[in-house]
Amino acid sequence: MKTGVTFSTALYRTLWRWHFYAGIFCIPFVLTLALSGAVYLFKPQVDAWMESPYRNLSVTGPRASAADHIQAARNFLPGGQFANYRLPQSPEDAVVISLQGGGKTQRVFVHPHTLEILHVQNADAEPMQLVKRFHGELLAGNVGSILVEFAGCWAIVLVLTGIYLWWPRHGSGFAGVFYPRLRQGGRVFWRDLHAVTGFWVAGFTLFLLISGLPWALVWGNALKELRQQDGGEHSHHQAAPADWTLSSAENHRAGLPSQNVYLTEILVQNAQALDFPHPAELAPAMDQPGDWVLKSQTQNRPLRVDAWLDGNTGEVLKVQTFAEKKTLDRIIGIGIAAHEGQLFGWFNQLLGLFTTGSLMLMSISGFILWCRRKPANILGAPPPMPQTAAGKVVACVVLVLALVLPLLAISLVVILLVEWLVLRRWEGTRRWLGLSG
Repeated sequence: MKTGVTFSTALYRTLWRWHFYAGIFCIPFVLTLALSGAVYLFKPQVDAWMESPYRNLSVTGPRASAADHIQAARNFLPGGQFANYRLPQSPEDAVVISLQGGGKTQRVFVHPHTLEILHVQNADAEPMQLVKRFHGELLAGNVGSILVEFAGCWAIVLVLTGIYLWWPRHGSGFAGVFYPRLRQGGRVFWRDLHAVTGFWVAGFTLFLLISGLPWALVWGNALKELRQQDGGEHSHHQAAPADWTLSSAENHRAGLPSQNVYLTEILVQNAQALDFPHPAELAPAMDQPGDWVLKSQTQNRPLRVDAWLDGNTGEVLKVQTFAEKKTLDRIIGIGIAAHEGQLFGWFNQLLGLFTTGSLMLMSISGFILWCRRKPANILGAPPPMPQTAAGKVVACVVLVLALVLPLLAISLVVILLVEWLVLRRWEGTRRWLGLSG
């Protein structure tokens, strides 16, 4: 090279700069999303604990009818429109009726025999629902969702550049590559903790990032459009919305609140006999007036089943398994179940906990490394390289990523505009950011 710098050195230094800037932006998001994700892994256990006071109730006398359960809930919350009836797991458990009104969903826990109202919970204020909304949109609606998607796109860049920076080059053995040199102390200790941990969780991290994109606003909407093109082999009852594209605002429009409903005992008995994975909810069918739909809402999505029942006779009209859903729904459903730690039991939860914990460790160690090498009064970015072929290679790779990650492309355009319109005129700011050669 005319600059006297080898291609390998130029590529390493260029990717190091990309890794640095991506890390500066991503670390706050990685910490918060990893922590909230680690908590959400244990949603089934937390939900079971929260509802434990309303299970194994003392019951005497005849059991009230499903219609009476619904009426008791509506009497307690006048004006609430019926949304669904959650089947209890055992006869001694409270019946949960969901009512919608005023832009929110209320879950009413009704004693199955006495019709006593045991508890009322705003669905959006449930602890794990708040954790989910924070994880997906920082409790800030569409703005928060876009910020999380931005962070996810740049985190992909962070992981890919990190893998290249980790790649062993000097034949130094396994130390500092596959296991950290914990006794070295100082910068070596923190470097190894950051790089080696990153190597072991890189694949899991990329999976979490990619499987989380369907929930994102931009990517989710794009996938929803693609889903419309997937007619699939089974066209019956395919009009249901994709649950992986729903934001918190859309959740209130996802059901079909009904003012006049009558749930017969034979229908409830037939629904119970189907023994769908808990929680299973009965609601008026959106596409077949007069019929009811029973949906399993288990987080292990490949186990989800839907059934349509005749509203008068209770006859089961159709059952749709996960295998009959659209191809895209199946792919994303499996990814989401694994993302939430529910695809293959407790080991999936532990794997998710290992990954999220490692991400927090990497963020903290990366921050410490930055503080240790950062000169005073500047950001401390790695110095830029002269224009080389390596820079063009990196630009091409980033361009390919931008083609599949729209928000990454938008952010790159914004960065270029800021650089051209603002930073090129403020030399002091450019030096602080490490943009001056």
